Amino acid sequence: MDFVQNFPAASILLCLFAGIISSGLKKKAARRVNTILILIVAFLSTCTLLYTMRTGEAFVYVMGRFPAPWGNEIRAGVLGPLVALFFCVIMLLSLEGGRKKLADEVEEEKTFLYYVLMDLLLASLLALIYTNDLFTAYVFVEINTIAACGLIMIRQNGRTIEAAARYMIMSLLGSGLLLMGICMLYDMTGHLLMSNIREQVIYLYAAGEYRIPLLVTIALMSVGLAIKSALFPFHAWLPDAYGYSTVSSAAILSSLVSKGYILLLIKIIYRVIGFDVFYNSRIIDVLFAFGLMGMIFGSFSAIRENDVRRMIAFSSVAQIGYIYMGIGMGTQAGMTASVFHILSHAATKSLLFIAAIGLTDVSGGSRKLVELTGAAYRNKWAGAAFTVGSLSMVGVPLFSGFISKLLFSQAAVQNGTKMLPALIVLGVSTILNAIYFMKTVIRIYTPVESGKYESISFNKMKLYCLTLVFFVVLNVILGVSSQPIVDLIEQGLVMFS
Repeated sequence: MDFVQNFPAASILLCLFAGIISSGLKKKAARRVNTILILIVAFLSTCTLLYTMRTGEAFVYVMGRFPAPWGNEIRAGVLGPLVALFFCVIMLLSLEGGRKKLADEVEEEKTFLYYVLMDLLLASLLALIYTNDLFTAYVFVEINTIAACGLIMIRQNGRTIEAAARYMIMSLLGSGLLLMGICMLYDMTGHLLMSNIREQVIYLYAAGEYRIPLLVTIALMSVGLAIKSALFPFHAWLPDAYGYSTVSSAAILSSLVSKGYILLLIKIIYRVIGFDVFYNSRIIDVLFAFGLMGMIFGSFSAIRENDVRRMIAFSSVAQIGYIYMGIGMGTQAGMTASVFHILSHAATKSLLFIAAIGLTDVSGGSRKLVELTGAAYRNKWAGAAFTVGSLSMVGVPLFSGFISKLLFSQAAVQNGTKMLPALIVLGVSTILNAIYFMKTVIRIYTPVESGKYESISFNKMKLYCLTLVFFVVLNVILGVSSQPIVDLIEQGLVMFS
């Protein structure tokens, strides 16, 4: 075994140990541990990505001394370390962009706990990306839920506690459905390792056995993960959770946490159930329909919002609908578009949340759109960054959102039965995106009487402004150099099987 094959397991263990160590540190030390941890995990992910690109195949790492089917396994191809590296970059930038604001949002004696939760959140995301054991995935789904709930309520005001309670109730419902599906799969196949389950599922399906229980199992796991990832109509918890948590938490929750559950669903489709079996179950058509509805209703909700952060949160409902639309197409092209949109949305939505806090800070702390009038003149860096994020969400060329919508359009054209509804809803959703994002851009660039609010210069917030620059550069890279990334995604999806 090559030494680099230890890196995925080492990344997860490092995050868990960092969480334990940080629990006994003060806030500055805990922050340094968290930053160093993210950088180390990013380095290990890069090495793993280069290794899998060179070998051209996935590898399996056996945890402990017990092989399949009794032991636990980690499986890494091209897609796993690619997503892990991207998640590390987004998490680091989101934390740095919201660092100054964190002191105002979280009590000083609880700041160390914030970084403990971030360490555990990163551990759970890495485990969902790499694990080849279905029950281990469920365990880290719960760790992810608890960490995310803690990040929401750590701000300690009435709205965040209510949002955390609502998030926990919906997440527990989703987790319960997922666990029921896993138990039924174990009862039918006798395995928990994903690859072994897939072999048995394909055999049972070919033999015509357990057709109804298998259909129920697929439905339970799909609905459970759809609830946890806020697919319409299971999105009621999302606006408050993203709108009232700390700015870094909002950026990370919207860009990473929900995407971890979607990646787990994609793994289940490919590695647990089998793509053909999942397609024939017709559950994929239900996901397609809900994805289309989410694209429309999420956008309408965003248009009606007068709170800029809640508007961005409702936009996430629409963007998650895009991802499920691609999955629901039931083609390799649709799945590739969905995975690319996971990366695109993560980069863009984090940028929007981080930029929005800069605009509200120079508007008397108000998040109402009317109070943001002229905010882009008072904080030019945040205004420019918010504009870039808005243009990306609308799908303007040069930015990542354009590539996402182009990939979805190409996938729709290749699917004869779903082409018309997909293209129509894609066009309508793009128009709706333009309405609420461009309305906000026009508002922040509308001149207002000078002296009403204090302006912010680069020298006062160098780190914040540099974070925005890195987010914009990342967005542009995804927009102008997308083909190598798309090729890696396609290669990684093949390795998933």
